[in-house]
Amino acid sequence: QITTLINHKDKPKRSDKTLQAIQRVGQAVNLAVGRFVTVGEAIANENHELKEEMNIACIEARRAGETIAQLTDVASLDHPESDSHITIFTDKTGVVKAARLLLSSVTKVLVLADRIVIKQIITSRNKVLATMEQLEKVSSFQEFVQIFSQFGNEMVEFAHLTGDRQNDLKDEKKKARMAASRAVLEKCTMMLLTASKTCLRHPDCESARINKDGVFHRMRLALEQVIEIVTDSRPNGENEMAPISIYSGIKEFKNKVEGLRENLYFLSKENLSTMLEVILEHTEDFTDSAYTSHEHREHILELSKQAKMELEQLVSVWMQAQNQKTKDLMEDLEVAILKTCQCMNELKREVHSAATSLASDLLKYQTDHMVLKALKITGIEGNLEAVAEYTCKLSEQKEQLVEMCRLLRHVSGTEPLEITCIHAEDTFQVTGPQIISAAETLALHPSSKIAKENLEVFCEAWESQLSDMSLLLREINDVFEGRRGEKRVYLSLPRPGKHNANLKALKPVKLDTEEQAKIAKLGLELHLLTSDVDSETEKWEDQENEIVQHGQGMSSMAYSMYLFTRGEGLLKTTQDLFHQAEIFATEGTKLASALHAFSDQVHDDDKSLLLLEAEKLISMCKQLHVTAKASAQGKSATFTKVDACILKTRNVMTLLCQLLPLCCKLLRKNKAGNGCLKPAPPWREDKIRTGTNAHTPERRAETFGIKSLENHVTNMTFLETK
Repeated sequence: QITTLINHKDKPKRSDKTLQAIQRVGQAVNLAVGRFVTVGEAIANENHELKEEMNIACIEARRAGETIAQLTDVASLDHPESDSHITIFTDKTGVVKAARLLLSSVTKVLVLADRIVIKQIITSRNKVLATMEQLEKVSSFQEFVQIFSQFGNEMVEFAHLTGDRQNDLKDEKKKARMAASRAVLEKCTMMLLTASKTCLRHPDCESARINKDGVFHRMRLALEQVIEIVTDSRPNGENEMAPISIYSGIKEFKNKVEGLRENLYFLSKENLSTMLEVILEHTEDFTDSAYTSHEHREHILELSKQAKMELEQLVSVWMQAQNQKTKDLMEDLEVAILKTCQCMNELKREVHSAATSLASDLLKYQTDHMVLKALKITGIEGNLEAVAEYTCKLSEQKEQLVEMCRLLRHVSGTEPLEITCIHAEDTFQVTGPQIISAAETLALHPSSKIAKENLEVFCEAWESQLSDMSLLLREINDVFEGRRGEKRVYLSLPRPGKHNANLKALKPVKLDTEEQAKIAKLGLELHLLTSDVDSETEKWEDQENEIVQHGQGMSSMAYSMYLFTRGEGLLKTTQDLFHQAEIFATEGTKLASALHAFSDQVHDDDKSLLLLEAEKLISMCKQLHVTAKASAQGKSATFTKVDACILKTRNVMTLLCQLLPLCCKLLRKNKAGNGCLKPAPPWREDKIRTGTNAHTPERRAETFGIKSLENHVTNMTFLETK
């Protein structure tokens, strides 16, 4: 709108339509400024330390907006006696000055508001650190329970603040680092609970103390990294040196080589040779690795040698072309460029194949978690010798997984995925020794229930990271095959501001404490059903199956609705909940369509049952959609509608718990050779992929710090009763 005013061309004749349009724009700018300033003033009133600065910036913005409105008030032109009235037509520089003042003051308001957000996060972090110090020093269970309850609430607050900040970050690299740090905090919260309890129960046990100290140390590092990201600073002013991956090195190298087509003189041959040397040094991570197959190692070495030869040929032709730019030489240069780039593409493909095949084999080998199971059994038996034997095996597995993460980082393809690989490497590096210390504690105290529970928690963290690696591997392959652009996001709800100027129209409606208590049982049932569905989807070998993906998406949405019943999570208002219920119903309908397609391959004995369940699902989803769309006026009617939406969602999830194992059973019967499926054309590949993926980075980022953390805090009530 401001640009429209500034760029307005002066004309001798002005139609009434033009005059009215200019006046409307000026008034719109003034109204928008007024709303914006109201938000700024509300923030100022809540933050006294910046109140004066914020109010000054708001006054400047309001004054500039009013000036623009006055200068565009062209109604006085109709009256000759108002000739002295200054307008945009008589003083365009006035509008330019007002616009500059407005943009300057608006920027000040935004910067001050951002400072307040950063201060809130730092204050929240400081609270968490202070409570952690108290937790480290407690000597009685009663004192620990009280302090941990406070700590849990502070962690939930910190998770919400950093979650909002993560969503607002524009830099994908920072967003990935924030997600990784928040994931550490989420998982470590439960570890801190059980490790501390174990230490309190067995105060003289050295392995228990080592286990607990490791958790506290890791949480402090994660908290520090969050603050580094938020404040955009590093300790002691040092710069962050990110390791260079083979993918990024090849990409930059190819860009330089292809740039020779436009300019033969923009870089030296030494620069190009150095870049290739760095890339080939990194390929030694593959050729020196004990886990790289002989075939891959040989191919990488051959391609490295070929790359050197191609670059030598390129440099030779390039130097000649600089001295004599003939047609033949330029054609030779083009051939050399193409051959060099082709060789680098083949090298990239080979290292990708080496890393992903290793990862795939390792993850398949670890699916049964035999070493973890053996550690639990031998720990309960108090067999220290057997525990020592299996801890050696776990250490070997840890080294393999760490190496896998290092190689995957080289081929991840994007900076956020590189950061995820680094995070995974750190997790395996730290969690391995923590499992060992927890197992040793249990072996020393085999009858201790808390030591057993502690080992379970660390083993679950290990298993969870392995599961995350399967998803990460899939994402890396998606990038390599060019499927990265397909973002499946279903939780992208509008987020009204905390200080909306139009408070009457956009006031968020939340459940009060009494309403939350009424709906708590229903919400808990929904929570249990999401766990059941997640458990069923994990049993499928093909995680890309359309039925699985729809099921995962529905489970994730149902979980966000459960969090709403507790007054937490991403769904802040009843309108958010109803919108989510609509999307959930739509996802259910898509699942029913997938079931119909799948039934075409099923023999008549099983087909009728599958179709019957699919029809039930369609009917339930239609009912939920109608309920979510229905209008509700007043507090009582709104709560009734919320209750109905949650109830109908629960019913759909109950049916989903029956459908998933049925479909999985039919697929397994087919694999076993029982022939329950007809040899029909593949139905999944022919369908357009419209499902939502519950495990995309976006989905994981949105749930970091909330899901498990809130469960831990809730569980404190049970701890107190014990």
